[in-house]
Amino acid sequence: MKPQEPDNLDELIADCADIPPVLTERKPVLPAPRPATRWVVDDAAVAQVAGIDEFV
Repeated sequence: MKPQEPDNLDELIADCADIPPVLTERKPVLPAPRPATRWVVDDAAVAQVAGIDEFV
């Protein structure tokens, strides 16, 4: 059964009053994400891919 749409503003307000509070409460604002840490490539990482061009 499809819910009936409100016909006027009073019905719309009454329908909105039936919305559970858990759906209308304001949620806390999340903090902004931290900036990403800059990548650092050391000699060990470079050694792991040394010669990869031969395999590709």
